[in-house]
Amino acid sequence: MNTSTAAAENAAEEAAAAADGVETREPAEGADGIEAGVLAVADAARTASRRLARATRARKDAALEEIARRVLAGQDRILAANAQDLEAGRSNGTSAALLDRLTLTPERIGGLADALKMLAGLPDPVGTVARGQTLPNGLRLRQVHVPLGVVAAIYEARPNVTVDIAGLALKSGNAVILRGGSAAGRTNAVLVEIIRDALEAAGLPADAVQSIDQYGRSGANVLMKARGKVDVLIPRGGRDLIQTVVANAAVPVIETGEGNVHIYLDASAPAEMAVPILLNAKTQRPSVCNTVETLLLHRDAAAAPDVLAALAGAGVRLHVDGRVAALLPDGVESVPASEEDWGREYMDLDLAVAMVDDMDEALEHIRRWSTGHTEAILTNDLAQAERFIAEIDSAAVIVNASTRFTDGGQFGLGAEVGISTQKMHARGPMGLTELTTTKWIVQGDGHVRS
Repeated sequence: MNTSTAAAENAAEEAAAAADGVETREPAEGADGIEAGVLAVADAARTASRRLARATRARKDAALEEIARRVLAGQDRILAANAQDLEAGRSNGTSAALLDRLTLTPERIGGLADALKMLAGLPDPVGTVARGQTLPNGLRLRQVHVPLGVVAAIYEARPNVTVDIAGLALKSGNAVILRGGSAAGRTNAVLVEIIRDALEAAGLPADAVQSIDQYGRSGANVLMKARGKVDVLIPRGGRDLIQTVVANAAVPVIETGEGNVHIYLDASAPAEMAVPILLNAKTQRPSVCNTVETLLLHRDAAAAPDVLAALAGAGVRLHVDGRVAALLPDGVESVPASEEDWGREYMDLDLAVAMVDDMDEALEHIRRWSTGHTEAILTNDLAQAERFIAEIDSAAVIVNASTRFTDGGQFGLGAEVGISTQKMHARGPMGLTELTTTKWIVQGDGHVRS
C-alpha cells in the first residue's frame, strides 16, 4: 500500500471512529428519543456545573485524588476492556497509528493517575484575578476567572483523553460531556463509570462527567447543535473529524490539534545536537500530533547527511525532493516527495524532507503548509533563532529542542484537553486556565452614571 492510500484510509478510520456509536446500530428510541436523551444529559450537566462552580479547591482536589486512586485500583478492568477494543480494531483493519493511540498499558494508566495527582497540586484558576483597578469615581473593578460551564468533547480512539478532560474539567469547575466513539467504546465506558463513582464518593455530582456514546452518531449531531445547553465544544482527532465538527456545529468550537509540524535544520546546527533531536521528534511516538512531519534542510547544513542516515537507520521512510535525493548517503533509501507530502500529517514513520536555500525559503514553506501547531529550528546562530521566533506564527515555536515537548504535561499544565491551533483565548496546549472564561465584578457605594 502506498503512503497516500494509507493516509487516506487513516483519515477515514478516524472519521468513522468518531462518528460511530458504541453500538453498531442507532439506539432503538429513534431520532426524537436520541435528541431528548442528549439534551437531558446536557441539562444534567448544567445542574452539575452549578455545583462544581461553588466547590472549594479542597473538595475538587480530593475528588481528583479519589479518581486517581480508583483508576489505579481498576487497572485490571480497564486493561481487559481495552484489550477487547484493540482486538476489535485489529479485526476491522485499524491502522497502527490509531491502535497506538487506543492502547492503554499499566505504564500509561499510571501516567494518567500521576497527571490527576499533578492537577490536584496545581493552583485553582477559578476566582483568580486577571486584572483590576479602582476608577477615578471610586468604582472598584475586578476581572476574575470563572468556569466555562458545560464543556463537550468529541474525540476518537483516545481513552487517555477521557481521563485528562474529566480531570481538567473538574479542577476548573466545569461539567463535561464526552463523545469518545466506538473504537475505544468499552474502555471509555469503564473509565467513565470509575470517574462517576469517584465523584460521588468525594461528595460531588456524578453528572459532572457523562458520556453520550450510547446515542451513536445521531447523538453527536445533536450535541453539536445544542446551542445554549453546551458552552463550548472541543474536537480532538484528525483533520476529517475536526473539520466536520467545525463545519456543522452550532455551539462555539475550539479547534485543536492537526499537526503538520516542521523542523528547520539551519546551516550552523551541529550533528551531535541535531541527530538526537530529530530521532526523538520523529520516532519516539509517531502517532501523536507533536511529531515532526516535515524536515527543511538548509543547503549548507553540515549535519544533514548524518541526520538523514540516522533517520533512515531508525526505520523512517524519507519522502525527499530532488536536491535532498542527491545528498543522501550511500545505502539510504527514499521515495520521491509529491506536492501532497508537504501538507500531510503522516502520524507514522514517514517524513517529508526538502532543501531550502535560506531562512526566507524555509519561512515561506512553513507559512504555506503549516497547520499552526508547532515549528522548530535547530541552530547555533542566535540571530537566526530570534528571527525564526519572531516570524513563525504557530501555537508553539521551539529552538534547539524536540517538538515532542508541545504537550500539556510537559508544559507543567498537568494534562491537556487538546492543543489549540486557533487564535482565540486558548492557543497551544489547553490546561486549566484555558477552560475558564472571565467576568467583571463591579463594586460601588451608591454610584450612578451621570
